Amino acid sequence: MPLFGTDGVRGLANGPLTADLALTLAQATAVVLGQGRTAEARRAAGKRLTAVVARDPRISGEFLSAAVEAGLASSGVDVLDAGVLPTPATAYLIADMDADFGVMVSASHNPAPDNGIKIFARGGVKLPDVVEQRIEEAMSGPKLQPTGAAVGRIRRFADAEDRYVVHLLGSLPHRLDGLHVVLDCAHGAASGVSPETFRDAGARVTVIGADPDGLNINDGVGSTHLDQLAEHVVRVGADVGIAHDGDADRCLAVDAEGRVVDGDQIMAIIAVAMKERGRLKDDTLVTTVMSNLGLHRAMADHGIHVEKTAVGDRYVLERMNEGSFSLGGEQSGHVIMSDYATTGDGLLTGLHIVAEMARQKKTLAELASVMTVYPQVLINVTGVDRTRVSDPVVAEAVAAASDELGDSGRVLLRASGTEQLVRVMVEATEASVAQSVADRLVDVVRERLAL
Repeated sequence: MPLFGTDGVRGLANGPLTADLALTLAQATAVVLGQGRTAEARRAAGKRLTAVVARDPRISGEFLSAAVEAGLASSGVDVLDAGVLPTPATAYLIADMDADFGVMVSASHNPAPDNGIKIFARGGVKLPDVVEQRIEEAMSGPKLQPTGAAVGRIRRFADAEDRYVVHLLGSLPHRLDGLHVVLDCAHGAASGVSPETFRDAGARVTVIGADPDGLNINDGVGSTHLDQLAEHVVRVGADVGIAHDGDADRCLAVDAEGRVVDGDQIMAIIAVAMKERGRLKDDTLVTTVMSNLGLHRAMADHGIHVEKTAVGDRYVLERMNEGSFSLGGEQSGHVIMSDYATTGDGLLTGLHIVAEMARQKKTLAELASVMTVYPQVLINVTGVDRTRVSDPVVAEAVAAASDELGDSGRVLLRASGTEQLVRVMVEATEASVAQSVADRLVDVVRERLAL
């Protein structure tokens, strides 16, 4: 089983993910990312490599980040310890400080017992698979063991948060004055910086989910639990609610009536606004095959081309980088605005959504009406062999369902990349039709692919 998953190394802290593993992983990272012309030039000039390290507030992050920093410093890398910060802040600061690489200790939207280690290359970009494989192989190889003055130093990155806030505020097309925003920070990494930034941008801010104790991250709050945010927005009469996840690389929203505005709707709003301002590169949006058919229809209506990728923000990023596109993301709320960020940034996304409300003098519901969300049914079929998902009878059933729906719906059947199950997704203009078609396909999958 490969050590790296779709977003770094993740697992139960002090289960598979131990301090020893974190230290060894950091040492291997120093070996692999310490190669190349830039690193050699730094050493030739008598300089050590530099890495930015940050974490979310879960309790295990304290010992895991300490182990990462020990591994880097013992390998001759100077460490800038940024403390508790969002993942996108870490990525931004790597580029801003011209650091050689960086490490974020976080398990994102996972519960508190889990944790993870995400590694970013120079410029704050995610590592390609081949580099992650080299790092994993280097974990069993020789380590860098400098002595004396050649060992790395660990210093507190005192103005890390301020640098990130200034960057976010500088990206805004309009201030947020006059708007009341409820922020749900998921008891996570955005608990300090997000309220500060929204207030500095001019919004009146009410905050929930911003009292991290190391154990309550994502616990009934944040972008995967929107009920509290919706209730709070309606109760206090706010204009909009913004929800982050534990490491704040996601953003979902709630309108003034408590209705959820998902990642597809958020992308539609931002894409149309960017096109109007001439900021949408090649009038193109990059998203995954899971995005709602309504998004595709809305983008076509506004002359915006949609590029589709496999599920996962890393694949969205790859396609964006290949085409130098300026906007992409996922239905889950990972939205990437490449003019300002190298990864999904929940604060950046939330700020720009509220800025469009202020700039256009419209409610979030009015902005979100740019697209019609098609009813979508998603069923995870367990107890089946996902490796046989291309079975000809299953393929024939999918084709027949697609023909039945025609232009008024969509069918997607795919094997999970991490679990022994097959996902059946059907969209249609009517929920009852989507459910009926999905149920029929599920029956075929269970009959043909049963273990």
